[in-house]
Amino acid sequence: MRPDWLHIMRKAWSVRLMALAAALTAVEVVLPFFAHTVPDGLFAAFSGVAVAGAFVARLVAQKDMK
Repeated sequence: MRPDWLHIMRKAWSVRLMALAAALTAVEVVLPFFAHTVPDGLFAAFSGVAVAGAFVARLVAQKDMK
């Protein structure tokens, strides 16, 4: 494990976007129990975009990250 893992967890956009994807996946599972107004697959599409963004963010050098 890297000694600066806590800094990475707080600053890396790839981590932030993966957390967003996890949250969107959870919303997709829970929301149908409470509301039926959201189109099917909407949060899955948002989650996919977040994962794709995390993939790109993982490859791009980020400011304040070494």
